[in-house]
Amino acid sequence: MISSEYNLAELLKKYKNQFHKVVHFNPNKEKLIHLDFTANNKRLREINLANIDGFCAYINALLAEANASFGIGGYNELRTVYSMSSLFDNEAGKTATEVAEPRRLHLGLDIWGNAGTEIYAPMTGTVHSFAFNNNFGDYGATIILKHELEDFSFYTLYGHLSLDDLNTLKEGDLITKGQIFAHFGRPEENGHWPTHLHLQVIKNIGSFQGDYPGVCRFSEKEGYLLNCPDPDFIANMNMFIC
Repeated sequence: MISSEYNLAELLKKYKNQFHKVVHFNPNKEKLIHLDFTANNKRLREINLANIDGFCAYINALLAEANASFGIGGYNELRTVYSMSSLFDNEAGKTATEVAEPRRLHLGLDIWGNAGTEIYAPMTGTVHSFAFNNNFGDYGATIILKHELEDFSFYTLYGHLSLDDLNTLKEGDLITKGQIFAHFGRPEENGHWPTHLHLQVIKNIGSFQGDYPGVCRFSEKEGYLLNCPDPDFIANMNMFIC
């Protein structure tokens, strides 16, 4: 029986140099910049985040200004950007007025880039579940993989994908390390966000299928961060931020 007490973060750090790249990024030839979606980003206050064209133009301008192939960031980041959608103010079975604290703490790593960008499996796994979470501000097309490492199980979630990636997928499908299994989706299929990948690591997924909270309330931070350690242990990209 697999112990529920193992430290997933320490396990991932142990193997971090053995994971395959998640996206094709060459740090010797390409630039990577950090994108900030907190209250500290004064420029963000000027953007109508509910206007997807304007939001996309803002992200594209940041990448172009820096001549960067990708933008990255977001893990354990308290974000103001989620005010764009009531999805982050509500809780199942409750009205917005009954929920005193909105969800604002990001639990994944975002990699911002072009629609169609290929996504590689960082390690071998099987398809746990997938879904089209088609709400404004949601994941859109989503795939969750299940992995085994040193006899321990954990999951990786990939959100904001191309809807075509779900067409031939079946639960239990084998996805091998380095396999291209998904792509960055367009706004109309990725929850109406500028094109990017939301990568999240999950220790215990419970009964969730094709979905898992990618944003939590700040008061729930400790438990969620323990269950969802830093995805950069797998992506290994933050070290290349310019």
